[in-house]
Amino acid sequence: MTIQISNAAARRLFLARQGLAAPPGRALSKSGLLQLITDLGFVQVDSIGTVERAHHQILFSRNQTYRRGDLTTLLEQEHALFEHWTHDASILPTAFYPYWKHRFRRREPIIRERWRKWYGDGFDAAFEDTLAHIEAHGPVLARDLKEAGHASGGWWNWHPSKTALEYLWHTGKLAIAGRVNFQKVYDLAERVIPADCYEREVDQAQFVDWACREALTRLGFATHGEIAAFFDLVSPQEARDWIARHRDALCEVSLVSSDGERARPSYAFADFAAELRDVPEPPARVRVLSPFDPLLRDRKRTERLFGFHYRIEVFVPEPKRQYGYYVFPLLEGDRLIGRIDMKAERKGGTLDVRRLWLEPGVRASAGRLDKLDAELARLAKFTGVEHVRYLKSWHKAR
Repeated sequence: MTIQISNAAARRLFLARQGLAAPPGRALSKSGLLQLITDLGFVQVDSIGTVERAHHQILFSRNQTYRRGDLTTLLEQEHALFEHWTHDASILPTAFYPYWKHRFRRREPIIRERWRKWYGDGFDAAFEDTLAHIEAHGPVLARDLKEAGHASGGWWNWHPSKTALEYLWHTGKLAIAGRVNFQKVYDLAERVIPADCYEREVDQAQFVDWACREALTRLGFATHGEIAAFFDLVSPQEARDWIARHRDALCEVSLVSSDGERARPSYAFADFAAELRDVPEPPARVRVLSPFDPLLRDRKRTERLFGFHYRIEVFVPEPKRQYGYYVFPLLEGDRLIGRIDMKAERKGGTLDVRRLWLEPGVRASAGRLDKLDAELARLAKFTGVEHVRYLKSWHKAR
């Protein structure tokens, strides 16, 4: 049986699954924060702090009572969360760790060969010494080993000291125990990850079933490629085979793209039709999203559902940028309505708004701009600056 779904219904369901349909002002406890991250599946970490670091802004955009200290406690003291890789560096529930052990094993030969090509033969000469040093002396930052001259036989002199630590982290020997000024503190994984998660093993079949099932839960509906890409744990073929094995528990979904065309068939769990009736309307307020928001993670999916083409132009040469270095998408209700260029000038205590671009057909009405003003004021307060400053050329609606 194929379920027909409108573009509007598809958008609302995906927003709900991505935590963007709940009231953003509802009080968020520490346990609620852990549940929010679990519901999302992961929160990407990025060092760019043009306004706020990505992980903080992702969580703030969903709940504006979010407290940074709760995230630190969950990560560094309670270890209910851990840092590792999905498609990029991310914060994940530690309950997921047994499944990530499969990623470590799968990726190690791939990473070893890739890094050998990058760094040349012998790139791994200091790995055992590094591991032994941490085992004997405890947590380290990359700079600690470099400054101490650890493994001084030459390897640390012709490769960044970070390389061994990063390799051992990527392959599960080390874990991130905390951060100091955003620099990772590395320790043995068994000293960071709670024993019940560190020691637990799941077999291959359980791993694939979990990865596909959890991805589809968070996407609501998806193709086999979207299921595979969500956590970047399984291959598209493994996701395709999983769908074939579970056809009795799944239904096919036919949805309309933002351009009115039929999108590729997707799959959802069998109770999908009943669930559609209970999808909440997202808040009508305007929200500023991080460029690394999980709603935008799959750019093609975002464009199909929302008709919103987006790319981060950090690595685009300035003369070739369409918008700017680090431009933030704007969400209003169930629509992505534009993007905004701004920067937190902490020395001056201002959130400087440079430009606004609204999508075609989106009016710069007084009500809409008032909602944007209110959101920018909330964001400025969260970021720790005193007020929003609109620069002369900030407004360019179209």
